[in-house]
Amino acid sequence: MTQLSPYRWSSGLLRRAGFSGRSVVVAVPGLWLLLFFLVPFLIVLKISFADTQLAVPPYTPMFEWVEGQYLQLRLHASNYAYLFQDSLYLQAFLSSLKVAAVSTVLCLLIGYPMAYGIARAAPNWRNILLLLVILPFWTSFLLRVYAWIGLLRNNGVINNALMALGIIDEPIVMLQTDFAMYVGIVYSYLPFMILPLYSNLEKHDHTLLEAAADLGSRPFKAFLQITLPLSKPGVIAGSMLVFIPAIGEFVIPRLLGGSNSLMIGRVLWDEFFSNRDWPVASAVAVALLLLLVIPIIVFQRYQVQEMSGGERR
Repeated sequence: MTQLSPYRWSSGLLRRAGFSGRSVVVAVPGLWLLLFFLVPFLIVLKISFADTQLAVPPYTPMFEWVEGQYLQLRLHASNYAYLFQDSLYLQAFLSSLKVAAVSTVLCLLIGYPMAYGIARAAPNWRNILLLLVILPFWTSFLLRVYAWIGLLRNNGVINNALMALGIIDEPIVMLQTDFAMYVGIVYSYLPFMILPLYSNLEKHDHTLLEAAADLGSRPFKAFLQITLPLSKPGVIAGSMLVFIPAIGEFVIPRLLGGSNSLMIGRVLWDEFFSNRDWPVASAVAVALLLLLVIPIIVFQRYQVQEMSGGERR
């Protein structure tokens, strides 16, 4: 009697149930997104239509029995209207967009030459250079931010070094400023810009630049007309990977930024934990997610374009 292996037995059982191997593989990440994204989002969405009350939890239920006879659905859209009535939320959204946009541009200006240099380096050096880019991820995010506090404060390493060299006479105020906030964000998210750019630049055909040189094109002009357009998917992917999380950043503005650095992440924290206004905080979270839908769609589009381009090449 032939004994089937567990793999063949389970595969035959799935085929008889009408499932193919591809559908099972796709179902695993789908189930993951369902459990850890869609379900929490629906919970937050439900709270955003509730009303605040002094109870545990601090919001009214969506469904409530009236006189014990029928079930009543109560939705309060006033939380979303409140976001447009109070200028604080609009200013926080605009400030977050500005900080995220400036940080993305700075990461692009710094990350593109680094990614280009790694892609053009000798093959035996590329892994070492990539390791140096990824190395900060081996330490805690909070430790890296606290390290910048030690570097930027008035009696920190940078001010002490400048005063010892005689460049300055008194400490420069760098901590608790917008400058420190941008330094922290750019430092933290720079690898997210470098890695997609390197993945794109490494696949370029170098013979195109050689052909441009043979036709009399200067290196900078060849870069503008050949390398830069071909790297557009990598630029878009890296920019979205920096821009999307930078909008909701909370830790870096709280530790490195000044008291006037208004970010939507700080507003969410205050509404949830200081004001205990969970419905308004949930409405802010839903509005932030809707604001990020367009960048996420753009990122997915260029990610698919990058993958299909890599397969063609």
